Amino acid sequence: MGRGREEGCLSEVRQRHIYTAIKECHKEHGFPVEAACELLHVAHSAYYKWASGKLSHRTAKNEKLADKIGKINLENPDKGYRRLNDDLRHDYGIYVNDKRVLRICRVKDIRSTVKYNNRDCTRRAKAPQYLAENLLNRQFHAEKPNEKWLTDVTEFKWYEGIEVHKLYLSAILDLCNRRIVSYVLSEHNDNPLVYKTFDKAVKANPDAHPPVPQ
Repeated sequence: MGRGREEGCLSEVRQRHIYTAIKECHKEHGFPVEAACELLHVAHSAYYKWASGKLSHRTAKNEKLADKIGKINLENPDKGYRRLNDDLRHDYGIYVNDKRVLRICRVKDIRSTVKYNNRDCTRRAKAPQYLAENLLNRQFHAEKPNEKWLTDVTEFKWYEGIEVHKLYLSAILDLCNRRIVSYVLSEHNDNPLVYKTFDKAVKANPDAHPPVPQ
């Protein structure tokens, strides 16, 4: 397979974040699919093809591979793309080259917490003094729902001519069943975006009281 075709498949993987947001907005809030597609600058036909599950064989394989890489990264956030690929071979019997893993890391914004290299998927925090305390201490298993939540913000970027537009998706995930507890879309990546996501999660789960680590 040529590099161009591979990049096209990875582009479809990248779009999955946007398609998922459109699907959830439509399902949970009745937001029109066509309007959401126009807002996020994606083709209606491409969204409906994704929603129907009719992905190319190569794209489907990249989707599964990206999920595996994301799982390994969640459990071992210090690993760069080469060590992630080592785990794919050792733990899952999946044999792909390092460059493919690297491209998926870039598409999925999967980053190591240890080292930094402009040419790979690892990054170092610009201001490490602002990193949150590691309360989970690598304990990513939850016995029951609403015991452990994780949150992150994903940036979507597109161009209109030379003008850059950005949209941010803030989401909270339940480690027990991998469900999305809540999500919020915004044009600004700021504290209100995070607060709104948390308030929405608490409102939807009023009985949730994750324990505070001692």
